[in-house]
Amino acid sequence: MPNYECSAACRHCLYSCSPTRANGYMTEAMMGEVLGLLREGGCRSIHIGGGEPFLDFDGLLTLINKANKLGVMVDYIETNASWATDEKVIVETLKALRKVGADTFCISVDPFHAEYVPYAYPLRLAQVCGKYGFGYFLWQERFLRKMRDTNPDTTHDRAALEKSIGKDYIRDTADAYGIRMGGRAVNIEAEYQPLKSVDELLKNAAGNRCDGLVSTGHYHVDMYGKFLPPGCTGYVIPLEEVVRGVPDGKYPVFEASLNGGSAALYEFAKRLEFVADERGYASQCALCFHIRRYLSKHGNHNHDKFAELDEQHYEESLMYY
Repeated sequence: MPNYECSAACRHCLYSCSPTRANGYMTEAMMGEVLGLLREGGCRSIHIGGGEPFLDFDGLLTLINKANKLGVMVDYIETNASWATDEKVIVETLKALRKVGADTFCISVDPFHAEYVPYAYPLRLAQVCGKYGFGYFLWQERFLRKMRDTNPDTTHDRAALEKSIGKDYIRDTADAYGIRMGGRAVNIEAEYQPLKSVDELLKNAAGNRCDGLVSTGHYHVDMYGKFLPPGCTGYVIPLEEVVRGVPDGKYPVFEASLNGGSAALYEFAKRLEFVADERGYASQCALCFHIRRYLSKHGNHNHDKFAELDEQHYEESLMYY
């Protein structure tokens, strides 16, 4: 993830990217450091996402060149195609990407993206890629059937999509995606799922580990060189420590979640004056999210910030819904 800034602020964005998220791009020095650590940890191929990686095309080309030099294959580049304004722009972009060895796009197309990017753009990009033999796949093409009665040349707000697709398009799109209800998607879960008390959610939860925090099945590394675990966004651990060893006791919030799940995290947070919302939460993960949001803002009794928590992630997650 070379950036958090994005031309969209999709309802389901796991990493809470948006046009107002911190701008900037991963530096060339950080690219080299991250790619070297990935190699050290046994990773030989990556995909590039974001944010929208094409917001700094020179930076993207630099990242791909760095990956080539360090022996890390770029499987594909994710994009919402907001930059694909006409065929000439696309062709010039494809030529530049080919020169550095990139050859495949993952092109986003769904009702959530259509709120920010006219879906004619990803379709145009796919058409030109097919014409010039550049690899691509639409993620996910099946959503085009749902949007067949909407104008492809403009964006659509919630009211318009509810009228053309159905009043529950948000829930239905999330279900069809099979998305994890983290990041900005916590709002989807809160709207469509019944709320439960903390006691109900944590009944029989004591001792449950959250092993997803240390999964390397599909993790991300952000522009600051931080490891973002696939199981729980909002945690940020330096990739160097993940590869070479995380010091015991350095990240107490992370350790509470890892070793004891939501129940242990809740007990930890109560000692720091966290008070649960009396209305309840949609799931243990939602409870965990709001605990971590509280801790990211308040820190510990010494008023120190918990280094493993990305405060901006939690605040951005509650925007644009």
